[in-house]
Amino acid sequence: MKHLIRVRKMTNLAIKLEWMANDPFKNYKIRHQKVEKDFLTQFELDKLEKKSFDIERLTIVKDLFVFCYYTGLAYVDVMKLTTDHIVKGIDGEDWIKTVRQKTNIPVNTPVLPRAKRIMEKYLNHYRSAKLDTIFPVFSNQKVNSYLKEIADQCSIKKTLTFHIARHTFATTVTLSNGVPIETVSKMLGHTKIATTQIYARVLEKKISEDMLNLKLKLT
Repeated sequence: MKHLIRVRKMTNLAIKLEWMANDPFKNYKIRHQKVEKDFLTQFELDKLEKKSFDIERLTIVKDLFVFCYYTGLAYVDVMKLTTDHIVKGIDGEDWIKTVRQKTNIPVNTPVLPRAKRIMEKYLNHYRSAKLDTIFPVFSNQKVNSYLKEIADQCSIKKTLTFHIARHTFATTVTLSNGVPIETVSKMLGHTKIATTQIYARVLEKKISEDMLNLKLKLT
């Protein structure tokens, strides 16, 4: 759809400049097909966090995945994190201040306690020290392969990717726990609320909590 939109811009320009006589898109309507973004439930998060591995590479990648779903950062941005990106926020707590590589948009995210513990775990790791990064660096190809192993050992049927970690931060970690969508949008580095609304699905947990509050008001 995005490719067609770009082509249509070119054909519209060509018609305006009289390079073309007819509009090839005249009888064609570009339709946006909504795709459900996959994410992990709280049960799946708990199962993943409690799982321990004897193989170091799986332990590291699991920790990276957990870190991503507690910060909402993309994998490529996590791999570039250094201690310079960790600053004290207006609340006196640690914040991650970086720029998304994909969009070049600043991202400011408070560091949740579980994410902080993972950072501290790898600050002096020999693989991190070589590149002066917070975390050991793995290639995208290797990471995706390791995530498949992790999902199998955790009996998680979903295909684990770092995109899912980011979706989980938006859905299960923040929005379903009452964090306003405007705040989530800012932390994800979105320029428009409409982009964040893709994640704003109503979970059964939230429906249950809202209806319970309603019942208390009506009794």
